[in-house]
Amino acid sequence: MAASDRPPSANGTAERRADPANGVLKRDMVRDHLLDLVDERRPGDVIPSERSLCARLGVSRPTLRAAVNELVGNGLIVREHGRGMFVAPAKITQEMVSEQRPFALPQAVGVWSSSVLEFATVPAGARVGRRLHVSPASRITYVARLRLVDGQPMAIEYLHVPVDRVPGLSREDVASDCFYDRLQEHHGIEVTEAVQTIEPTVTSEAEARLLEVPEFSPALLFERLTSDSAGRPVEYVHSIYRGDRYRIMSRLALDPASRGRTASGHEHHPGIPPGDLDPAFTPTTSGDVQPS
Repeated sequence: MAASDRPPSANGTAERRADPANGVLKRDMVRDHLLDLVDERRPGDVIPSERSLCARLGVSRPTLRAAVNELVGNGLIVREHGRGMFVAPAKITQEMVSEQRPFALPQAVGVWSSSVLEFATVPAGARVGRRLHVSPASRITYVARLRLVDGQPMAIEYLHVPVDRVPGLSREDVASDCFYDRLQEHHGIEVTEAVQTIEPTVTSEAEARLLEVPEFSPALLFERLTSDSAGRPVEYVHSIYRGDRYRIMSRLALDPASRGRTASGHEHHPGIPPGDLDPAFTPTTSGDVQPS
C-alpha cells in the first residue's frame, strides 16, 4: 500500500482542486478516493470504471491509472481483463505481540533529522476521520515530511493531527527530531500508546524521487495511531521506509514451559510454523516506530 492514507479526501476534494499546482495533494486526492471506495465495499465488490472515476475526480486517465496501478500492486484492488476492477480479498493481520503485552522500542541508529515537505490544514475526510475518531468535516493538520539519517533520505512520513486536540501545532514542532517531546513541552500532550502495522510495498515514482531510489523499489509501509494518556487519538501516521536501508529485528525468547499451553493449536508467529510453539516474546527491536 505504497500510497494509502495520504491527506483526507471526502469533504476536502474541492479545496485541493483549487490548487492544481500542488502535485502531491492532487495525487493524494485520487488515491484517497480509491481507498475510500475500497473501505466502503466488501472483498469482491466492483470498483467504478476508470472512465467514470476520471470524470468524477476531474483528472486525466494516466493520473488515475497510476493510482490504480499502485493499489493493484499493493493488493487492495484486483483488475480482471474484460471485467473491470474489484476490491481485493482481505489481508491477513499478524500481531507480533499481544495487546496484553505491549512493548517500547529503542530509537534506530544514526543521526535522524526531518525536512517538512508540506504543512496544511485540511478537512479530515471519511477515512482519516475514522482513524482519529473525528467527523469528516473536522480540521486536521496535515504534514508530509522527509526523514533523513546521517543526511541521507530514509523515509517519507504523512502526519494527520486533529486541530482541536493539538491547537497551534507549528511547522517547527513537526520539523523537530523530538516531536513527541514537543507535544508534551509545548502543548501539554503526553502520548502513551501507539498501535502500528507494517507491510511490504514498493515505491511510487514520486516516493522514489524523494528517497533517491529507483521506482518500484522495495519499501516498508508503516501505519500508526498514537493516543494520549486519556486514550484519545492525537496522531495518525502513514510512512514509507526504504527497504534497502531499513529493517525490523525482533528477538524471541522461546520459553519451553509455554509450549502446548493453548488449546486451539492454531497459533502462528512469523517464521514459526503454526502449532509448533507458543513463545513468550522478549523483543529487542531496531526501528523508528515513533518519530522522536
